[in-house]
Amino acid sequence: MTAIAIVLILLLLLGILGAVIKGLLWLTVIAIVLFVGAGVYGWFKFKRRSS
Repeated sequence: MTAIAIVLILLLLLGILGAVIKGLLWLTVIAIVLFVGAGVYGWFKFKRRSS
């Protein structure tokens, strides 16, 4: 669970960096997609562990 939290924080930082620097807008898009993917993966992993 800690690894997923670290990945989500790094993706959030990359997304903010991409939004701040106009030339790196593509980085924001990639970070959002990966952030959502990591969140969904963590949610399913958490659901499977708790049941």
